[in-house]
Amino acid sequence: MKVLLPALFPGALFAVALLAGCSSADSPALDPIPGSITYGGQPRTKLTKSPVGSAVHHQFYDGTGQRVEETYILQPDRSLKLVRRVVGPDFPD
Repeated sequence: MKVLLPALFPGALFAVALLAGCSSADSPALDPIPGSITYGGQPRTKLTKSPVGSAVHHQFYDGTGQRVEETYILQPDRSLKLVRRVVGPDFPD
């Protein structure tokens, strides 16, 4: 049976090797900007009642007047990790 498996699925080994290189760690980390919750470090207060893994959404305006929407994920140590940022005009055309 071990001999037949690679012969039946020759592309499966290639696909497994290709997918093994994929991970979310390859995506670049977002740096906080002025107005971000984590700009200047983690907030002093901890989110103690929110479940770990929950999303925290934050909207603000940057120095140029564009609306910024950020999404954070609550980590097991109760810190916030910035995972998404969308910058755009307040009223799109």
